[in-house]
Formats: sequence, C-alpha cells, structure tokens
Amino acid sequence: MALKSAAESGKSMAPSSQLIVAVAALGIPAALLIAVPGLARIGYGLIAAIAVIALADALLSRRRLEGISLQGGVARMWKDRAGIVEVTLRNRSGQAAEVAVAMPFPPEIQPAGDVLRTLLPADEHSRVAWTCTPRQRGHFVIDRCAIERRSPLGLWLSRRMLPVEVELRVYPNLAAERKTAPAFFRRGRLGVHGQRQIGKGREFEKLREYAPGDSFDEIDWKATARRGHPITRVFQIERTQEVYLVLDASRLTARAAGIDPNQSILERNVTATLLLALAAEKQGDLFGLITFSDRVHDFVRARNGKVHYSACREALYTLQPRAVAPDFDELFSFLRLRLRRRALLVILTELDDPVIAESFLTNVGLLRQHLILVGVAQPPDTRPIFENPDVENSGDVYRELAGHIRWSKLRTLAKALTSQGVRFSLLNAETLGPQLASLYIDLKQRQAL
Repeated sequence: MALKSAAESGKSMAPSSQLIVAVAALGIPAALLIAVPGLARIGYGLIAAIAVIALADALLSRRRLEGISLQGGVARMWKDRAGIVEVTLRNRSGQAAEVAVAMPFPPEIQPAGDVLRTLLPADEHSRVAWTCTPRQRGHFVIDRCAIERRSPLGLWLSRRMLPVEVELRVYPNLAAERKTAPAFFRRGRLGVHGQRQIGKGREFEKLREYAPGDSFDEIDWKATARRGHPITRVFQIERTQEVYLVLDASRLTARAAGIDPNQSILERNVTATLLLALAAEKQGDLFGLITFSDRVHDFVRARNGKVHYSACREALYTLQPRAVAPDFDELFSFLRLRLRRRALLVILTELDDPVIAESFLTNVGLLRQHLILVGVAQPPDTRPIFENPDVENSGDVYRELAGHIRWSKLRTLAKALTSQGVRFSLLNAETLGPQLASLYIDLKQRQAL
C-alpha cells in the first residue's frame, strides 16, 4: 500500500523500516549520552555517524533504478472471472536487482494484491503478473506503474513512476447463461447439428417428373405446358439465413435488470446478443449486429466464423447506455437501405415508455419485408393483478396496480405489433439470453424466415 500511494503522489524516496529501527536503537541512546557529563562527545559522534551513513546510503541509491524499464500489453478478461494482467520488466543496469512493482488499477478491476516483488537478472527481462477479477465490462487503460528498490544498505526505498501502456479489455461472461441455455449449447464443438424441421422447405431446388402423391400446389404449370406432361417443383430447407440483432443502448437500458441492482438491462442484452451469435453459428446461419441509441453506432454485416464472432464481441464490450431517447425513424431507415435480403431482425429495446412505444409502432412498417422479433425485458413488478400472493398492505396494492397498468399497456402494444406481422416477447431479465436463443431456434425449426 505504501508503494501504491507513493506512486500516485509522485514520491521518489522514502525511509525503510531498517532506518527507523537503526535510529530508534542508536539515536535514542546517543541523545541520552549527550545529557551525561563527559559522554556528550560520544553521543554527538553516534548521531553524526548515523546521519553520515544514512546520507551516503541515500546518495548511492539515487541511480538504483536506472536501466529498468517496463513494457505493457493487452490483457483480455471476462467479467466476474479471474484473469491475469502482465507487464515485462527489462533490466539493463548490468547487475541483478530485486524490485517491487505496484500498478494503480481502476476501481472496476479488483487485484488479489497491490504490490508484487521479483528478482530481475542482469541484462535480462522478467514478467510480473497480477491476478485480477473485473467487476465491470469495458475498456480500461493503465498508463503508469511504480517500481521500488532498496538502497545498498537497505536504509532507503528508491521509487520511480514509469510510463507503461497496459490495455484491459473486459468482455461479457457467458458462463452463467450457457448453463441454462438450450441443450444444443452443450454438445461440444461448434458445428451444424441436425434439428427437427417443420414443413417441406422454402428454397427451390429443381424440377422433376410428376409422381403419384405430389400435391397440386407443387406443380409448375409453365414447365408442364412447355413439356406437355406434369412437372413438379422440388424444394429444400434453406440452411443459411441472415440473423441481425439490433441492440438498443439508450437511456431506458441503463435501468437495473431483475433483482440484481448491479446488472443493467443493457448488460443482460449484451450477453444475450453473444449467446444468440453462438446459436446462429451452430445453426449455420449468418449473424450480424447493429447498435443504436439516438443514432446508429455500429453496423456489422452478417457473416459467420470465429473471426466474425470476435469482431461482434469487440463491437459490444465497450457499449454503455447513453442518456438519450432512441431514434427509431433513423434506425429503420438505415436498415431499409442496408439490408436488401430478407432477414430475421431481433430487436432488443425497452418499450414501456408510451412515447417510445408510439415511435416504434409508427416506423416499424418500413421493415415489413423482414421477419421482426422484438424482445423487451420485463420491468420489475410488471404483471397481471392478483398474481402476486405477497400483498400485505395498501402500499403493496398500489404497487401491484401500477404493475398491472404497465403490463396492460405492453399487452396492447403486443397486439398492435402482431397486426403488423411483428413478433413481440416479454422476456424475464434473469434468463433473457436463454429465452432469446430458444425463440430463435423455434423460428428456425418452423421455417418462419
């Protein structure tokens, strides 16, 4: 702690515990000898000797840290999971050096220890690593680090602040969501797995001769007229489709999600987005990403593969709520111009505000060519009246009545969206990711796209 505080205040030298013990063991008796007649010279001599030795040791320690430099790097970690942050120390002083290193971590990163000690061989480099647990997703930069080395006699601690570039990238943690996700997430490596499909398929494959039992709606009448005998169209299930997740980062997504006040709705939506990306990868679909608030922030064209998943994760890990209202007019106009092929648009937003809901309902018609699934995290206490048995006083009654009104408005909105062909789902904030993945799998099996 002393080295960390000294690093932040910019101190360059401090007395060690050995100097304090030496002053206490020799300086106090010397001061007492001064008061004794005939022994004053001995007392003054001891004090002078202590001062000369301490000063000489301080002068010799002035260049103890020369030749030592630091080199940082990029540390990739996951929220609420222990990770490693490393820096490399280079020793060009020509002699081995035992040093202590302290790094001023941001409050969102909790290290197991503040100060690390290591022995640097002569003209070589060594690595020191802190075990840290990030408590918040995002991007953090540490631009300085403090080192400390004892003087030759150990009476002083030489300290210096060195510049370093350490980049901390904290990604969402999907471990908890994957445990409660659909079963296909636990089948091992990524790949296309067989899933039961409903229907005969939508993508044209070929023409063939009519066979007994073929439905009349499968007959290609133009080909039949040209060839003079019945010809049947054969369809196959379309495997590769485009799935876009449209993620809202406006003011309402900053609210707490569920019972955990430290988990915002946006945080839940980000983990749900990456979980859906994994589901699309397993189904062989192309996954894309759009983030927006009062404007469109990021647009990642639908693709697949590990490199593309990493690109989506890089676009999400720094996303934070903004104190603005969402602009659905600009968003839907942007999507109409950019997305030519029919796709599944999964929109994660908050529509319990009447003004925002009306704006969404007014502009969603611009995307009628796409299949739209709207997912809304259910606000706390939003449920039909009389569903909560734990009502004890008048305050609980008013709270339940307010929750019923919010639920009724969302239900009315859902009916209005359904009339425009938009699927609306009120999702539990605690299990939002697995629920969203299950909805996607159900749409995939029913060939709704």
